[in-house]
Parts: sequence; C-alpha cells; structure tokens
Amino acid sequence: MTPPPAAAAAGRKSPATVLLLYVACAIVLLLLLTSYSPRLQSHSHGRSLHRRLKLHPKSFPSSSAAASGGSGGQHQQQHHHHAASFDPAIAELERRLDDKEWEREHYRLLHGDEDGGEPDDHMKEWEEFLKEEEDFINDDDRFNLADRIRALFPKIDASPTDGFVSLDELTSWNLEQARADQHHRSAREMELYDKKGEGIVSFETFNTLRQESHGEGNMLGFPWWKEEHFNASDANGDGFLDKAEFNDFLNPSDSDNPKIISLLSRQEIRQRDKDGDGKLNFDEYFSGLHDHIHGYDDENADISHIGNMTTAKIRFSKLDKDDDGFISEHELEPVLDKLYLSERYYARQQAIHAISEADTDHDGRLTLDEMIENPYTFYGSVYLSDDDDYFHDEFR
Repeated sequence: MTPPPAAAAAGRKSPATVLLLYVACAIVLLLLLTSYSPRLQSHSHGRSLHRRLKLHPKSFPSSSAAASGGSGGQHQQQHHHHAASFDPAIAELERRLDDKEWEREHYRLLHGDEDGGEPDDHMKEWEEFLKEEEDFINDDDRFNLADRIRALFPKIDASPTDGFVSLDELTSWNLEQARADQHHRSAREMELYDKKGEGIVSFETFNTLRQESHGEGNMLGFPWWKEEHFNASDANGDGFLDKAEFNDFLNPSDSDNPKIISLLSRQEIRQRDKDGDGKLNFDEYFSGLHDHIHGYDDENADISHIGNMTTAKIRFSKLDKDDDGFISEHELEPVLDKLYLSERYYARQQAIHAISEADTDHDGRLTLDEMIENPYTFYGSVYLSDDDDYFHDEFR
C-alpha cells in the first residue's frame, strides 16, 4: 500500500540536512586523526616526543690546540668556536663530560706511565656518564624546560628588570656563560704545567712541557706561545702567570690586559708592514687589512664596499686619529675585535639568532611566554627520535 504523501515527505531528509551530517562527520574524523597523530603529540609539559636534547663537550682553545698557521686569526677562531650553553645546568654537565675526555687525551701527562689505569677506561666512563646525563635532561619530571626558562628569565632580565629580555641583556647572559666555560678550560689546562699545585706557572716550565707534546699551532693564526706573549700576559710583572693571567694567555682576544692588546696590535702591524717602519700607510692598510675589518663601525655595512677604494680611504681616515697618514699600533686597537673574534662577538651573534627565532611579535625583545613557547631556540641541540640518522644542531 502506497504511503500517504505527507508521511513519505516526513521520512526523507532534505539535501541540506544530509550535507550538514557529512560535514560534521568529516570534522569529527579529522579531529580524531589529528589528536592521534604521532607528529603532533607531545608531553604534558610541552616537550616534543620527537626531539631529544644532546650534550656537547666543547673543543677548547689551549696550548695543545693544533691549528694551521695563517694570516690573521679570524678564520681559525670561527672554525673552532663552539657556542656556550644557554643554561648553566647544561653547561655544568658538558664541562664534566669535557673534563673526562680531556683527562683521557692527557692521561700520560697527568699520571705518567706508572699509573695502573688506561685512557680507554676513561672513555667507558665518559660513555656511561653521557647516557645517564642525557636521560636526565630529557626527562620532563626531572628537567622541565619551561620550568628552567622560568627560573632563568629573571636572571637574564636584569638591566632593567622590565619583563622583557633585550638584545643587550641576552648578549650579557651569553657572555657570562661563555666566560665561565673559558675560565674552567683554562684552569684545567693549567694543571698540565702547575705540577706542584702552586697556582702559578713560569715560562720555562710552560715552554718545556709544551714542546714535549704540542706544536706551534693556535687559534690566532700565528705562533703565540713565545716568551714575548707570555710576558705580555704577566700583568703584575712577577715572572709567573696565575690563573687569571694564564686564562688571558690562552685567550688573548678576550683579554682586557693593555699589554696583550698592545701586543696583538703590534703583531698585526708586523704582518702587514711591508716597509718595516712600524706603522701602516694607506697602501699597506688597503691591501692587507681593509677587507678584514669591513663594517667595524656599522653592522649593516654594504658588502659591495669590500675592495672599494673610496670606502677604504674613509675608514682609513677614521682610524688615523692624528691625521699623520699612518695607522699606528694604538690606532689599530679599536678594530682588533674584527681581527680576533672574541666571546663577546659570538655572544651577541648568538643573542641575535635567538631573538630572530623566538620574537613572535617582532618587537626586538623577548617575553617569558615567547621563550617558553620556543624552548629549542635556547636548548638547541636535538635528535629527531623518529629519524635516528638526522641530527640538528641549533646555533645556541
């Protein structure tokens, strides 16, 4: 029996209703797929399941560093430099790792041949320590990145304390961490020469032991380990280097010692002074120095000015403070940081990179929320756990 027309109409759904049902089902299905996608899933504390922090012991500038000689130290320093860790807790773990590797490398010098241990025993300890500590820093319950950033933020936001981290504040923080690493490495290196534990090293002791195991290479691009350089590092002139002076000796480009600064300037003059008058005329400056210090007074200098005679004359006149037509050792000092890149330079570059990555509102500074939302900008070395062959190391 055929149903009445009214009943048939009531049993059918309109095309619009059917369409809405299909759309609703599609949305629900999409949400379910998204929520179960392994690439979007994360820890309750915000750490991605596919990123793993890695510890990186640093290669260290020291009297044992073997770098090929060259003209100027900028290239060598760029090649060997490792950015300091943002978090002091990570830095401490990396120092301990570095110490174990360093002791293995210098085992014979430290312990002699009579000691019953072997260098490879220290490598086993190193590997066990590495695994244990990397497990620690990747456990959100024990090392939560958001909590670490919250704890560090007020220490960085210090000048002024205004709820924002500026470029200068982040640079200062990075520099503080870098110098802590630097002093630690220098104190450790000093152990090779200060056999009696007196806290001082003479040039005779240093030179004898260095020649037993090391070459002339260093990070400046020219031989630095001469008595002239040792004496320049001896700030108080007592014939010995204490820990602070030894640190300056190993890291002259970061030293504030006027004698070291003067010696570095003199070294540059020597390398480029073709007529031997102890200063640079314009031709000597243009052919040997201008391109190395390009843009020292302007971070946004046009690269096309490299090799430009007109630009070179303008910059030469800026350096030639007494207008005598020459650049003296003293007049060269303001651009030494372009020739020998210091930790301050790297700290600033590191800060510029971090702000460019995490500054989501583009106001040139960082809030606490921006830093927490971008933790791997600061904790930057990670493995992607679903691709063991891929390793990514951020500029930390």
